[in-house]
Amino acid sequence: MRLGAAVVGGWVRGPRLRRAGPYLVAVLIAVSSIFGLVARPATGTPTQQADYVVIAGAAGLRWDDVNPTDTPAMWSLAQHGSIGALSVRSAHAPTCPVDGWLTLGAGNLARTERRAAGACQATSVNVQSPDGIGGNLGDEQQRVVQLNRTLTHGAQPGALAEAVRCTTAVGQGAAVAAARPFGRVDRYAAALPQDPASLLATCVLSIVDIGTVSGSDPSTRRTQARAADATLAAVLAARPADSLVMVAGLADTDQVARLHVAIADGPGFAGGWLTSSSTSRPGYVQLTDLAPTALNVLGKSLPSKLFTGQPAASLTSRPANLASAVSALSDADREAGAQTGVASRFYLALIIVELLLFGAAVPLLRRARRHAGPRGVRPAPGWLVRAEEVALVAAALSLPAALLADAVPWWRSAAPGLLFSAVTLAVTAALTASVVAGPWWQGAVGPVGAVGGITAAIVGLDVLTGSRLQLNGVAGYSTLSGNRYAGVGTVGLGLVIAGVLLIAGWLAQRAARPWRPAVMAVVGAVGVVLVGSPYLGADVGGAVALTAGVCVAAVLCTGGWLTFSRLAWATLAGLAVTVGFAALDLRRPAADRGSLGHLLTEARDGTANAMAHRVAAANAASLLDSPLTVLALGGAALAAFALIRPWGGLKRLFGLYPAVRAALIGGTTAALLAGVLDGTALDVAGAATAIGVPLAALAALRVLDHADDRTVAEAVRAAIAEPVSAVHTPDRPTGAAAGEVLL
Repeated sequence: MRLGAAVVGGWVRGPRLRRAGPYLVAVLIAVSSIFGLVARPATGTPTQQADYVVIAGAAGLRWDDVNPTDTPAMWSLAQHGSIGALSVRSAHAPTCPVDGWLTLGAGNLARTERRAAGACQATSVNVQSPDGIGGNLGDEQQRVVQLNRTLTHGAQPGALAEAVRCTTAVGQGAAVAAARPFGRVDRYAAALPQDPASLLATCVLSIVDIGTVSGSDPSTRRTQARAADATLAAVLAARPADSLVMVAGLADTDQVARLHVAIADGPGFAGGWLTSSSTSRPGYVQLTDLAPTALNVLGKSLPSKLFTGQPAASLTSRPANLASAVSALSDADREAGAQTGVASRFYLALIIVELLLFGAAVPLLRRARRHAGPRGVRPAPGWLVRAEEVALVAAALSLPAALLADAVPWWRSAAPGLLFSAVTLAVTAALTASVVAGPWWQGAVGPVGAVGGITAAIVGLDVLTGSRLQLNGVAGYSTLSGNRYAGVGTVGLGLVIAGVLLIAGWLAQRAARPWRPAVMAVVGAVGVVLVGSPYLGADVGGAVALTAGVCVAAVLCTGGWLTFSRLAWATLAGLAVTVGFAALDLRRPAADRGSLGHLLTEARDGTANAMAHRVAAANAASLLDSPLTVLALGGAALAAFALIRPWGGLKRLFGLYPAVRAALIGGTTAALLAGVLDGTALDVAGAATAIGVPLAALAALRVLDHADDRTVAEAVRAAIAEPVSAVHTPDRPTGAAAGEVLL
């Protein structure tokens, strides 16, 4: 009995522990990855307070309108204060002047009930002032309030005015921003009086409409900018003591969205870049940040359930030469403006090329497998198969190449689309040549690992260096949309998911079978930290999704099915990372929390339904509007109707390379989940499809081409390498998981 107990105990402590060891390592690595998700230090809010705040708004004002000759008052204010590029997103695209004024007063994305046909119309509202002191917008304000309550964002026009005791408005646009929800403007003047000092000192918050700068004619814009600057000069001459003055180009004036002027001068804002926790990018603020900034400087509490922006702050990293700083902001505006048109054409071309390659792969797959008998389908010419393989690799590398192309300032060219295309093609050719000429080109899954590694390295280096390539990049995100200003974007997240899991699968396939989960977890944990750390990718939803994908891949990479025990391991690791990150996120200040922290906070406050509604609406909009949806559906169609068929080669690929199968399944899981959590529907999956599906088709072609090669079964090789007692353990998988010679 003792001998039997010793044998059983030794078996539990020996082979059983050896089999559980890799899974324990995988869980420990997944859990330890949360320590990389440390809190980003707060961008800071002004610790100094002011007695007065004056907001001077000029719809359409851009940084290329500001110079020391035509706008000396603005130039001097920018020299002493903090400056940034203002994203003027509202609930109406584009943000017309009335929409911009409403959004300023709501501290949230709002719009008017009247929608302009064609170009944005000038601000025109009926402000009644029967007592000569205040103003009233009448029933029009009430209709606007009711309209915005039914919209996704739930904005309340007048929330800024309701947060202070008294507001002053000068001009019609300012009246829209300063009106209370029932339409009352506390103090109102149609134009700035000759001596505005007493008017500006009446209330702690004053909003002044200093004019509109519109059109594309340089001389017209110059004239309008001079008029706005003259009004601003009068405001600055009469500004109350101990006051903060903010200048904002708070709206677009035509159908083309642009970045606009943001200047803040006063306590806490001296000679720096403007930023906020809502952008986490030096030199960028949102229109919805202005209302929280005003209240924060005045020492007022923020209506957090109504405001979506965060108080702005000043960073001292601005160049000493103001002309250089203004030039950089103007250049950012040009890049953001050019990105929209170039990106639409690029993605259209990418979709067409990849769908054509998917279609061309189908007949090659049907003819790829050699037949021993005299009858059978004649194989396709070798040169044609090799051309398809090279084209598939090039297609898979096109998005990483487009990301690298943004290192070249193509937007400054007279033909930005042509220059971007030329640079992208050149980079794609160079990356493709590095894969084809390398030792990894030989073998069925060698190109999978090479392209995955290149993709992960490109996006990883960009994120580590501040995501400068993704900022306003064709394969990145636009600051005009107001969705993201720093970290990893939607396309970048898809590339990280595909790249990290593909290189992890390739490396795991080359490792000893028991340690494949550990290899998958190690590489995956690096990707989770890269995506989820507030210092780096700052995408909590993406980190949670990638964790789920890595966990699924880790439990599948040794072969076999997703059993209950494997699902339990994956769930445990995924929950550990998610809970750990949530705990860290909730310890941060409310203004600096990520989406997971905001979700938990809103769930505690009973307002999570509004956030869930916004995410659902964003998913629906992305599903219908994004070109990446077409690419995701095209890749799914190729997999369902060709690759997974008996002649498609994918089943054989999965049998020969279980770690690669695990990577593809984990990547699909992560991409779909990330789209749901981030409100981007199939966009992340579309970006991942652009990488993963061409490589899956290439690998399927190669395993079919080598279907008759003599291979050594993995189970047989493991039996030779391990002790006999380990071979006969009850839960060791068997089967023809062969093909290692094709690596």
